[in-house]
Amino acid sequence: MSRQASPLLHDYRPSAAAKPKKSKALQWFAVGLGLPLLGIALLSLLDSSDTAEAPSTTVAEASAPEGEQVSNADIALAAPTVAELATPAPEPEPQFASLELKISRGDTMEKLFRKHDLDLGHLAQISQLDEARTRFRRLKPGDVFEVKHDDGQLISMYSALDLTSALQIDREQDGFAATIIERPIEKRKRIAHGTIQSSLFLAGADAGLSDKVIMNIAGIFAWDVDFVLDIRQGDNFVVQYEEIWQDGELVTDGEIIAAEFNNNGRTIQAIRFIDDDERSDYFTPEGDSVRKAFIRAPVDFTRISSNFNPNRRHPILNTIRAHRGVDYAAPRGTPIQASGDGKVIFRGVKSGYGNVVILQHGGNITTLYAHMSKFAGNARVGQRVRQGQTIGYVGATGLATANHLHYEYRINGVHRNPRTVALPKASPIDAKYRERFLATVEPIMEELEQFKRTKLASVAFSND
Repeated sequence: MSRQASPLLHDYRPSAAAKPKKSKALQWFAVGLGLPLLGIALLSLLDSSDTAEAPSTTVAEASAPEGEQVSNADIALAAPTVAELATPAPEPEPQFASLELKISRGDTMEKLFRKHDLDLGHLAQISQLDEARTRFRRLKPGDVFEVKHDDGQLISMYSALDLTSALQIDREQDGFAATIIERPIEKRKRIAHGTIQSSLFLAGADAGLSDKVIMNIAGIFAWDVDFVLDIRQGDNFVVQYEEIWQDGELVTDGEIIAAEFNNNGRTIQAIRFIDDDERSDYFTPEGDSVRKAFIRAPVDFTRISSNFNPNRRHPILNTIRAHRGVDYAAPRGTPIQASGDGKVIFRGVKSGYGNVVILQHGGNITTLYAHMSKFAGNARVGQRVRQGQTIGYVGATGLATANHLHYEYRINGVHRNPRTVALPKASPIDAKYRERFLATVEPIMEELEQFKRTKLASVAFSND
């Protein structure tokens, strides 16, 4: 069956085999006739110099129905470009198998490679890379490695290190390469409002707040509000906090930027400030610290098993011996916090106190923490600690009948009741930061006020 040649690729020159032979007489005749015709053609060109040149007929025009115009776009689509004719089709990317290695208790990378029939030789090569070796030494349950392989031959491996960085391992011609890559995050501000009917936790949940944000609200105002005894029905709060987004998804809640708590007719406001050392704290709009220099209870306790009592009978010695501190019952291993900023002046065993840490604070104040099961690694003699920093863990060492923290507070060596002693205020914002801090206060408080006005207006409208 004959196939019509494409008009775009047709060669109009006659082939050498089909070229007819011409006689010399005919050649002279063509020359004689051609010269006059050539002159006529030149004269015609000169006469038509003022007229536009007619466009040549394209494939698209030739194939169009009679009487129908063809647009430039149609012509462009009909004729392939040189680049289209010359560029070869891209080769399909190779498809590799993917799997997820999730670390469980007792797992090692070798164990997981064997389980999934991955090349142990490749694991040995990767383990020589500094970044990978460090990652493998710090494995913990829940860690995840995303692996691509070709029939067990490792192609790549990816594992998140933290919120903002990850380990990327890729196979190259001469081995493997490891890179620490950034995982960009976006911080978005959100404002929420809640009114307490029974508890802060339920009010926060109704406002759409996570447990983390609710606990942070309680922590900020803990020195001024007892969220068990002080709150009243109708108390309310407004809070502005950060949301952490990554790759278009909400990852977690960040820190509180500012908050206001209205309790039984009094208003307490707190605004975050981050200093040049990346330390953050909360201050009133005037620059005073919202926290006190000390916290009352330096442990998350279940109950007070023994109060400050100068005439208490000792439960083991069965004699009248003054109890010069407060005992906070808590499960073994519960973290014990420094009640205030200070320096470690003693860490070790002290007779019936068992494992003890003593901190020296300003104003000739010392605090003692006894019966610890073990010490925290960063609480060594001579080191400075910050309020809230973990210095040890609850235990029952020394003369103790159960797990608890024995906590003492002394001024000039004299014991005072930690639950009732007047606590000094924390220092206001540093003078060198004061101007910078005050410049941030006005726009933040204006945002909170605007939100409250909008919220109240919407509530009034819904009631109508």
